[in-house]
Amino acid sequence: MMEVECQTKKFFNIYGKIFKGVKKKYLTPSFACVNLSKVTDMEEKVEQTYLYDFYGELLNEHQRQIYEDFVFNDLSLGEIAAEEGISRQGVADMIKRCTKKLNDYEEKLHLVAKFLSMKNEVEQIHRLAGENKENPGRDVMTQIEAISNQILKEL
Repeated sequence: MMEVECQTKKFFNIYGKIFKGVKKKYLTPSFACVNLSKVTDMEEKVEQTYLYDFYGELLNEHQRQIYEDFVFNDLSLGEIAAEEGISRQGVADMIKRCTKKLNDYEEKLHLVAKFLSMKNEVEQIHRLAGENKENPGRDVMTQIEAISNQILKEL
């Protein structure tokens, strides 16, 4: 029980501003855990999507179909198993193997990391260009040039 209270206090310290105005009695530890797990699930789905976008063609057709049904079509293991004519455990193993394979490709090639890095740098350039429209200045152009040089080095 002490651990739950500690986790609840941590939750309120971190997310207290978000739930400002909501009575604490409505924010039970289970509420906090469910919402935190939803955020984690969403982050995991986004990561799986990026990995599939970059490396999905390296999976065979059967693996792609099962992975797409699970990640993109949000089908349950049972639904996929019935559709493919295999067991739920077979589907779970296939998804686990596909995820490991996609992660292994990323560890070796770093395409997703490079893409996200460049995306971040382009967003910085976009923001700086907007600031430059409002207050034209030489300093902004120097920053844009430095960021664009970094992008060119990464290519």
